Amino acid sequence: MSDATNMLVDGEWRTDVRRDTGGGGEFERTETSFRDWVDGAVREAGGERVDNPEFPAEPGRYHVYICRACPWAHRVALTRSLKGLEDAISLSLVQPERYDDGWEFSEAHPDPLNSAHYLRDVYTKADPEYTGRVTVPVLWDKQQETVVNNESEEIMRMLDTAFDDLGNGVDLYPEGYREEIDARIDDIYPTINNGVYRAGFAGTQEAYDDAVDDLFDALDRYEDLLGEQRYLAGDRLTEADLAMFATLVRFDHVYHTHFRCNRRAVHEYPNLWEYTKDVYQTPGVAKTVNVDHITRHYYKSHADLNPKRLVPTGPDIDFSAPHRRDSLPGGPPEELTGDAA
Repeated sequence: MSDATNMLVDGEWRTDVRRDTGGGGEFERTETSFRDWVDGAVREAGGERVDNPEFPAEPGRYHVYICRACPWAHRVALTRSLKGLEDAISLSLVQPERYDDGWEFSEAHPDPLNSAHYLRDVYTKADPEYTGRVTVPVLWDKQQETVVNNESEEIMRMLDTAFDDLGNGVDLYPEGYREEIDARIDDIYPTINNGVYRAGFAGTQEAYDDAVDDLFDALDRYEDLLGEQRYLAGDRLTEADLAMFATLVRFDHVYHTHFRCNRRAVHEYPNLWEYTKDVYQTPGVAKTVNVDHITRHYYKSHADLNPKRLVPTGPDIDFSAPHRRDSLPGGPPEELTGDAA
């Protein structure tokens, strides 16, 4: 596997920077760089709301750049959809394939704000001397013409907690559940969300084995948990479920084969599979899932793992098939189902 990757260095695009791997061949994800917060957001359980008048939560002010293929961007798209923020926060797409020039806009999906050809142009507009990887999602402030944040977990939290007056009333970070939500998100990130990448981009057999062991140990634990409760934090759909779902919905199509996480498929786990279908069938979720973009991205973008860039035609997975989760306490948010009193 090549140890080179693509990124901006002092505002210049480079394709020869060393890949993020540790001394033992472990994949190491680089931290994101833009970390401002929208006013009124709640960072964590027990925390006060952010006081940041520089970025007020105003309708029409913010834009998110995403790729439908990316699980990190997907959790933001899910939050925006479930919260009913489509009119308040605009969204645009980059192409699912990512080659040497990085994330790219197209005629079908142009950049509506900056007329950029590549997402890196958006980054350098915010910071002409930017050094770092160019990633999705990106939360953009149209008024100041800058990147507010490019960390998916933080953007998800901002959309969920700072724009309450602009959406439909769905609360994905409810009081009384927040500590459990944070604990679940923290637990699934290294083992599952990033665990599939640790396996797929491992540089040694030992690093791969460790990642796969961690991944399936965690999946086994959550298989047991989801046999007892409907969602990760109990009886309510929360941000933790969006973070988990974004990985599970991609697992059998790409991670199982492309990243060699083939000890077991998600559809072979009775509870995880039913849970995945349950979340998928929540109003507002299915429209954010694009399996074609998902498969095209992974199999075409990673030439080191798939040199011929052939895209598989399977598996045949039906996320809309009936599930058996209704017997467990809880269910989709009432604001989405019309069941509110």
